[in-house]
Amino acid sequence: MKAVIGLVFFAFVISQAKADAVSDLLGHYKSQGAAQFSPATGKAMWTKAFIDPKTGEKRDCSLCHSENLKRQGKHAVTGKIIEPLAPSANPKRLTNVEHIEKWFLRNCKWTFNRECSPQEKGDFLMMMRAQ
Repeated sequence: MKAVIGLVFFAFVISQAKADAVSDLLGHYKSQGAAQFSPATGKAMWTKAFIDPKTGEKRDCSLCHSENLKRQGKHAVTGKIIEPLAPSANPKRLTNVEHIEKWFLRNCKWTFNRECSPQEKGDFLMMMRAQ
């Protein structure tokens, strides 16, 4: 019984950390001028193709992460497995502000050839959180 109570408490703590990280970031993005966030806009950007100016290759978020965020992805260059982004499939996702910002910076630069705006990041977070 103690083990069950411990697991329930642990799950609650993890869910609170996830909610807090996302809420903190959404508040931060609003303070930077972002408007209402839209999961639908995040989804549309997820599969929108961009052309790498150096190679001419098409890139989009789903290239590495898949269109279904509950599934594993695979890095397009290294072949490394990427664990699911959906918090429902991977409770470790969206729990750490620094980690989220680090990967937004890297992935936006690789995919879009620029940093994502606060609006885009918020739309992506809303889309991921809804999965």
